[in-house]
Amino acid sequence: MSTASRSEVADFIDDRKIEETLAAAKPDPARVREVLAKSLSKKRLEPDETAALLAIKDPDLWQEVFAAARKLKTEVYGNRIVLFAPLYVGDKCINNCAYCGFRSSNRDAVRKTLTDEELHSELVALEGQGHKRLILVWGEHPDYSPAEMARVISIVYSTKVGKGEIRRVNVNAAPLDVEGYRTMKAVGIGTYQVFQETYHHPTYRVMHPANTRKGDYVWRLTSHDRAMEAGVDDVGIGALFGLYDWRFEVMGLLAHTTHLEERCGVGPHTISFPRVNVASNVEMDRSHFVSDEDFKKVIAVLRLSVPYTGMILTARESPELRRECLQLGVSQIDAGSRIELGAYQENYGGGNGDSPSEREDARYSPHFPQNLEREQFELHDTRPLDIVVRELIQDGYIPSWCTSCYRLGRTGEHFMEFSIPGFIKRYCTPNALTTLAEYLTDYASEETKRDGFILIEKETAQIPDEKRRAQVQSRIEKIRTTDERDLYF
Repeated sequence: MSTASRSEVADFIDDRKIEETLAAAKPDPARVREVLAKSLSKKRLEPDETAALLAIKDPDLWQEVFAAARKLKTEVYGNRIVLFAPLYVGDKCINNCAYCGFRSSNRDAVRKTLTDEELHSELVALEGQGHKRLILVWGEHPDYSPAEMARVISIVYSTKVGKGEIRRVNVNAAPLDVEGYRTMKAVGIGTYQVFQETYHHPTYRVMHPANTRKGDYVWRLTSHDRAMEAGVDDVGIGALFGLYDWRFEVMGLLAHTTHLEERCGVGPHTISFPRVNVASNVEMDRSHFVSDEDFKKVIAVLRLSVPYTGMILTARESPELRRECLQLGVSQIDAGSRIELGAYQENYGGGNGDSPSEREDARYSPHFPQNLEREQFELHDTRPLDIVVRELIQDGYIPSWCTSCYRLGRTGEHFMEFSIPGFIKRYCTPNALTTLAEYLTDYASEETKRDGFILIEKETAQIPDEKRRAQVQSRIEKIRTTDERDLYF
């Protein structure tokens, strides 16, 4: 497929077929348990099987679904939770999406693109918290060409402060042509995210005016095909829940996953499921907003439908809800997040003249005020990284900043070879423990450090392979007593 042959990838979302499948589904307990057994064998579900889960009305049967999702996540990924932070680089946008604070018609939005100096200050602040994984975010605008984004990504990778460095840069930006994605591949990105927002065609047209780039449903839908043709192994899909019926959107995400598997040989690396949040000058029809209880159903059903795919839960949600949802199959979260351009250096310090004590206080302060005119939407979890890490540790999770699969070529189809059977835990747990040891040694508060090393000792002792257990213990000791870092399997 060339950059000009987009017609070769047709619109593969059939609204009527999805609606008919949902309408025909019957949540018979025996059928539901059959579907759960298939999922627990780590096989992707078919549309009628996912629809059977979505049709459940019985609260007790939903509890069986939640239990299966918890079990599956543990079997595939262990108890690790991968951590990252979003870094907004520019909010200029030519689109006019009805739900977005960055939309072109919002005259109150503060338009900004980080200068190189501001970018450096943001990176100093992020690395000073202990971040190793970022997702860079741009609006859709001619100023943000593939070449410009690649230049910024190179700066991010090359900026190292003390023991800090960014080891994986993911991207959330506009769909590109094949050559644009090749530019992204050449600079070493991790995952390229493009969210369809809603898979329901009539709703998509209402939310995205036809005279904008984003108004082209098929161009956006087929962006991942072009990315994979260009060699970008890891792509991320997502829907913005609250625009249309949540059951339809789950089916759309499954259809998208199936399409990528069949056409490209591998499904999405991650699935995201953000909910509509308050944004500057946005008034939304709330008829399709998703309740907290239904949101938990979204997560559990997605986990069971695509057992091998990473699932991202964002700081759009409250700390309390995030804590509940982590049990249902989530494998990645952002933490210490700020989405106002330039906000990391403002709040955590980054060459702005703050004293060490002021920066230290900011790292452990529980909340920061938000300015909607400077951000895309409102966040509901603004806790610093250290507080989130401590809570994860206390709940028995291993916070992870691992990037080894990406850097050793275990991506795309190679990643699935490991992850589908559940073997990824052989790498994930050891690498999660060594990256956690780095964080605890270099950045953590004393309370987090204490609890963290207790967890590390416990988890290391449970590694069944004696040789690997000894290797992990040796590497953790090196991290604690020397300047050696980035010791991965």
